[in-house]
Amino acid sequence: MAEGEEVHKQAQETLARVEEEVVVTDVPQAEKAATTTVEKVPPPVPETEEPTKPKPIKEEPEEGAADAEVSKSGDNINDEKSIPLSGSFKEESTRVSDLPETEKKALEELKQLVQEALNKHEFTTLPSPPPPPPPKEDQEKPEALEEKDKNPVEEKPSQVVADDETANPESETVAEPEKMAEPAKEGETVEVTETVVVTEVIEEKVAAEVVDDDGAKTVEAIKETIVSVSSLVPQEPTPTTSEATKEAEEKAAPSLEAEAVEKDAKVDTLASLLAEEVSIWGVPLLADERSDVILLKFLRARDFKVKDAFTMIKNTVRWRKEFGIDELVEQELGSDLEKVAFMHGFDKEGHPVCYNVYGEFQNKELYQKAFSDEEKRLRFLRWRIQFLERSIRKLDFKPGGISTLVQVNDLKNSPGPNKWELRQATKQALQLLQDNYPEFVAKQVFINVPWWYLAVNRMISPFLTQRTKSKFVFAGPSKSAETLLRYITAEQVPVKYGGLSKDGEFGTTDAATEVTVRPAAKHTVEFPVTESCLLTWEVRVVGWDVSYGAEFVPSAEESYTVIIQKARKVASSEEPVVCNSFKIGEPGKVVLTIDNASSKKKKLLYRLKTKAFSD
Repeated sequence: MAEGEEVHKQAQETLARVEEEVVVTDVPQAEKAATTTVEKVPPPVPETEEPTKPKPIKEEPEEGAADAEVSKSGDNINDEKSIPLSGSFKEESTRVSDLPETEKKALEELKQLVQEALNKHEFTTLPSPPPPPPPKEDQEKPEALEEKDKNPVEEKPSQVVADDETANPESETVAEPEKMAEPAKEGETVEVTETVVVTEVIEEKVAAEVVDDDGAKTVEAIKETIVSVSSLVPQEPTPTTSEATKEAEEKAAPSLEAEAVEKDAKVDTLASLLAEEVSIWGVPLLADERSDVILLKFLRARDFKVKDAFTMIKNTVRWRKEFGIDELVEQELGSDLEKVAFMHGFDKEGHPVCYNVYGEFQNKELYQKAFSDEEKRLRFLRWRIQFLERSIRKLDFKPGGISTLVQVNDLKNSPGPNKWELRQATKQALQLLQDNYPEFVAKQVFINVPWWYLAVNRMISPFLTQRTKSKFVFAGPSKSAETLLRYITAEQVPVKYGGLSKDGEFGTTDAATEVTVRPAAKHTVEFPVTESCLLTWEVRVVGWDVSYGAEFVPSAEESYTVIIQKARKVASSEEPVVCNSFKIGEPGKVVLTIDNASSKKKKLLYRLKTKAFSD
């Protein structure tokens, strides 16, 4: 979903810049030559060379042209000449056994980091704020100390006998407590034969020397002298360890190491028991194999860079707690926006399909309710996140299960890029989806794409990764239904988008058949019946503009053909799906006739069911 909204947002912002005649600065240099306005942008034409363009999806020979381009619409001169379709994106496996060794190793490393974080409660503990900068007073401290050293407490110099040239501390001793040894030269030590009291006197007397002699050198000597004295004067007598005691300690060392290892093991066990429990999308981290599928999403979003993936997980867990996701899922936010986005059916590979209908915002009242001020935009954002969360929690996160969605983005009557409020809300939602919902889109299908959107998409396409572009499919108005039917079966596609899915006799479990009717050709469909029954069928030709008729032909030669539906031309604006039923009392067959007199091929969809009855 994040990738689809990213393209839509980028397209709107880029077109806004084009309308203002601003030179596009984030396109390759060759495209910076001139400014353009939206009125002067011509309909896009097929590009002859596109290095990043993937190969088109392979179809039958008759369908091949539709994969490479979208032809002109017969009734829309602005319809695109060609819309390149992205190559089919193949999802990576979610089974650990299928991963390359490097990816397995990355997954194991990430699991270890997650386990350590759970043990230390790092997911729910807020990060400590950075330390404050040191106060300015600390910078002035050295100067203050220097001034203090230069002006020590005055002492009587007569109490100190000093002669730097002749003093020999090693040969002299302290005769009386009041008299001090001469100060030591730099690098020398002083022998002390008196008690600790003498040491204090030495410190005071030598400090007095600072006034008369070189201050810096004398302070150094003081420090060294005091250290030497302190080291020579023991505070308490320490008994010497005997050799027997040493041997006993060496023998006890292994047992102490074993006890330490056992203690560490107990601590680890206790930590694991006290580890916090963290769940994402209803899946507890490291609780079972589903957790591997979740972790793989973060790894793939960060190109299997373990530390980056771990940081993304931590940020996602904290954001979900701050945003109140678990509480949000249970809230009722109203049904005003239920037509803007809805889930409907599955694609041919089993992915749930989400439809995003941007044209709904043409309703001015709805637009004002959703985006008129910051509070309403926040409410829209919460609704969007709630809708996505509820959809994701229905996915199967077991290895090999379906854990991604297909997004269908309907751009018909989509508001242009001049809607500032919509752009702001889209930008905000996009950022949250990119940061907190990695790898949830299997394919992005854009239908009813206007020509200006294609022009802008060509400009931003070089800035998208090949992986992202391989998930995108674009279709103009004339090819939208055909494109959807390429990925989703007719019974799963809503009627408004060219399928058969609607409330009525048939459901999404009643499979439909798809047939291509060639131009200027007549096609018949037969339903053989061998016993009495009520036969019901639905038929639709995408875009119609063909003749349709139905009749019952009995098997017995003497019986007459019964006209069920007289052949008539069905216009494109008429009822999209025709539903008929016929009560059959004898063996025979029902024959549907489709006469395509146009110069375009048509897609025929039909399905039937029988119900036994008694006269």
